[in-house]
Amino acid sequence: MRPKSIEKEQAIRTIALKIIHEEGLENLSMQKLAKAANISPRTIYIKYVDKEDLLIKLFIDEVLGEYEKAVLDNFDEKMDFAEGVKRIWLNTFRYFKNNRQAFALMQYGNSSPLLHKAFKERNIQEGQFFAPIHKFYKTNISKKIIKNFPIEVCRALLMSPIFNLMNEYFEHLDRPKQIITERVILESCEVVIKGMTI
Repeated sequence: MRPKSIEKEQAIRTIALKIIHEEGLENLSMQKLAKAANISPRTIYIKYVDKEDLLIKLFIDEVLGEYEKAVLDNFDEKMDFAEGVKRIWLNTFRYFKNNRQAFALMQYGNSSPLLHKAFKERNIQEGQFFAPIHKFYKTNISKKIIKNFPIEVCRALLMSPIFNLMNEYFEHLDRPKQIITERVILESCEVVIKGMTI
């Protein structure tokens, strides 16, 4: 790919994420994107089949990899269960706090067939992303530290609350007081940890 073409593609992705962040995913259209990027819609359709194709590529290439890298920062699969979960939660909170558009796309990916389709299209297997966290769950199950749930259930129980707290965080940005702080995140995390441990 030529440098100018790479620059154009990056501009399309950056502007798409900006529209998602500012106006919501439902307001992203190829025409609006083309106008904002100051290019013809035809140029976008050369690179992406349709909006769904664009979202899949944004999700995998721009969001999922960066989110994984952020979540695994200073995380070790051999950590004590409580310490490891707190690290995952704090990393998630800090990453999404500074990447609202990534959070919006992640939320969409989790609540639509997009995630499954993206994984299928790229032949991504369960556990290919966040492998150290999957091992962390399995280790703690085998040590009988946490309840013996399937990995998908562990993930839902441990990650859904932090995503809901992130929603609250963003909803309170325009209110007089922010109620979701790192302290609240850690206190909430402790409640989830207690619920998961044997």
